[in-house]
Amino acid sequence: MSDVLYAWPPAAAFGRVVPKAKLYEHARVSARLRQKFVDEVQRVTWAFKLADETIHLAGDTAVPEIQVFVVKAKEADVSDEVLTAIDKSVRTPIVFEIERGEDERRQVRMTAAHKQPGTSSPRLSERFSTGWLPHGAGRAPLPPALDLPGLYAQLLTPLLPFPPRPGETVAGAAARAAQAGKLKREVAQLERKLRNEPQLNRKVELRQQLRQLNTALAALTAP
Repeated sequence: MSDVLYAWPPAAAFGRVVPKAKLYEHARVSARLRQKFVDEVQRVTWAFKLADETIHLAGDTAVPEIQVFVVKAKEADVSDEVLTAIDKSVRTPIVFEIERGEDERRQVRMTAAHKQPGTSSPRLSERFSTGWLPHGAGRAPLPPALDLPGLYAQLLTPLLPFPPRPGETVAGAAARAAQAGKLKREVAQLERKLRNEPQLNRKVELRQQLRQLNTALAALTAP
């Protein structure tokens, strides 16, 4: 994972505040999730639209455009659950910038999930993110790409915990990262059990399971 922010092209500036009510309507959020929107989100701005007419890169059916949404957090952060609801309310891929704090303490992080078209709603991968950066941190130019699908892959790649393997798509790498994340959580859970297990024979069993999980994890994360 690389902590990078991009200098979005001025020609792609959109700058439209998205009413929360519109997001509720399109995302079909529950009352509980609506309350999370109220508690966590101060403002959602559709900041940039990366499209053929704005940056002269052709799209396809999967990536006809790429949207950049800036979400201002009321407190420390905005939960993945809220961001996923916003993501599912828009058909095209979204790259989010989450902002928090005020004045000299303002910070920003970039986050995205790989989005694929679905029959009823888009299919989203696990969400990946940079760390928090100063709001005034330097920004890199957009990575070179021949078309919007290529640009989308280039924007997501630095967010992944490890790069795609040779010949592997970003979608494949994102799925592999999700599997690795699940295994890491299982490893951590098993390590806690091992520390608290008093019986020797049970410890032996747990260590064997832990070795198997670590072997599988190493295979998933190998270049």
